[in-house]
Amino acid sequence: MAAENSKQFWKRSAKLPGSIQPVYGAQHPPLDPRLSKNFIKERSKVNAVPLKNKKASSFHEFARNTSDAWDIGDDEEEDFSSPSFQTLNSKVALATAAQVLENHSKLRVKPERSQSTTSEASVNYKVIKSSSDAQLSRNSSDTCLRNPLHKQQSLPLRPIIPLVARISDQNASGAPPMTVREKTRLEKFRQLLSSHNTDLDELRKCSWPGVPREVRPVTWRLLSGYLPANTERRKLTLQRKREEYFGFIEQYYDSRNEEHHQDTYRQIHIDIPRTNPLIPLFQQPLVQEIFERILFIWAIRHPASGYVQGINDLVTPFFVVFLSEYVEEDVENFDVTNLSQDMLRSIEADSFWCMSKLLDGIQDNYTFAQPGIQKKVKALEELVSRIDEQVHNHFRRYEVEYLQFAFRWMNNLLMRELPLRCTIRLWDTYQSEPEGFSHFHLYVCAAFLIKWRKEILDEEDFQGLLMLLQNLPTIHWGNEEIGLLLAEAYRLKNVSSGGQAGPHPEVERPPWRIPADTHLTPAQ
Repeated sequence: MAAENSKQFWKRSAKLPGSIQPVYGAQHPPLDPRLSKNFIKERSKVNAVPLKNKKASSFHEFARNTSDAWDIGDDEEEDFSSPSFQTLNSKVALATAAQVLENHSKLRVKPERSQSTTSEASVNYKVIKSSSDAQLSRNSSDTCLRNPLHKQQSLPLRPIIPLVARISDQNASGAPPMTVREKTRLEKFRQLLSSHNTDLDELRKCSWPGVPREVRPVTWRLLSGYLPANTERRKLTLQRKREEYFGFIEQYYDSRNEEHHQDTYRQIHIDIPRTNPLIPLFQQPLVQEIFERILFIWAIRHPASGYVQGINDLVTPFFVVFLSEYVEEDVENFDVTNLSQDMLRSIEADSFWCMSKLLDGIQDNYTFAQPGIQKKVKALEELVSRIDEQVHNHFRRYEVEYLQFAFRWMNNLLMRELPLRCTIRLWDTYQSEPEGFSHFHLYVCAAFLIKWRKEILDEEDFQGLLMLLQNLPTIHWGNEEIGLLLAEAYRLKNVSSGGQAGPHPEVERPPWRIPADTHLTPAQ
């Protein structure tokens, strides 16, 4: 009778109690635990019924194998009290426990390093401890558990850096803090920005290879079209636009509780905690309240699209850049309650207006059925078929559709594929390019895909390809890698349009670029 009640319980329950659910706002989405469940279920049947060696070769098979709930008949096929299942569980538990002990022993070899990390808090303000280092160590310990499901590519030895701890460092890849060349560039920026009428064309040219942190906030305001080029008009413009934004707050924000706006506000309220969940800055209640106001007011003022999941990510680079105007240290752990009310209001209003300017150029990405994204993914497929036919045919062979991995690349502008520090560097160039967030982004996505061609061609089944493309190892990327990516994207753009220009003159050529003698037919 008890066994029968147990079976009835599992049939009624759509999901396993306590099961881990994917966090879609994560910078690097975790390995889907449902795949691990399927793997265990398949292994448990080995002793009883010989399995056919059948991999998920199509999207439909993949979807069936990774459903959110167990099938109704699962509990009839498996006896949870059977010796084979208990043996499997004990083996898995022992293996996992041994691995955890081994990882802990490795971590305890160098206690001095952890002590030095916790003692470097000579600060005058409240600091929230970062979880990035812990996440990185967890990622390394999880590698062996994922090996049965996904071949792990060996990564070059690089210094472990937090997800965003060096966000203010222009040289996240290990270069000196400030070279003579960088000092010269910074001085040139200051001259441009202080001139009576800033030459925006020259500013874009200087910003393409990256904007120095010290002048990035004002440069972004100018490049986005939020600030005028005339220096005398800037102060009045900022004052007027900031007052206008908080006028919207007073006029519209209380309507979030009205029936016709409840669904919009509820979705925003759900998505905000998922925005960069590993960065403590974005988990502070005050920061989340700011994001809620920005997103709700934008949705109210743009009824054609309203709020769409993914727009929440687009606030974060602007917020961090404008926060850095008031904070000299890296902002990952900064407690924003130490800022004055006027400072917070300025950061919030500027983030709103600059995000609005960005979305004005790509709003068809977020209208009904998201036609802009559909077109861009199709354009990416056509471009890749011309620049790397081998990769394109590899996807076709294993029935991988570009929409299955590139939708997120277009919807979130690669923000979930790259650390936030890399996104900020990427946006320096996007704001310097004509239609950078729409047209040039397509070539960046193509260059990003070809960057991983070796790893892609090494995967020989649908499941392995999709897992690779959804979890690309960019955790150690810095300005060097982004510079190479942009150089190849620039070259692809020129070659594809019939031009002969190479990479941008101030950016190094990437070693993984497509062959120089490749001739592309101009797009129709």
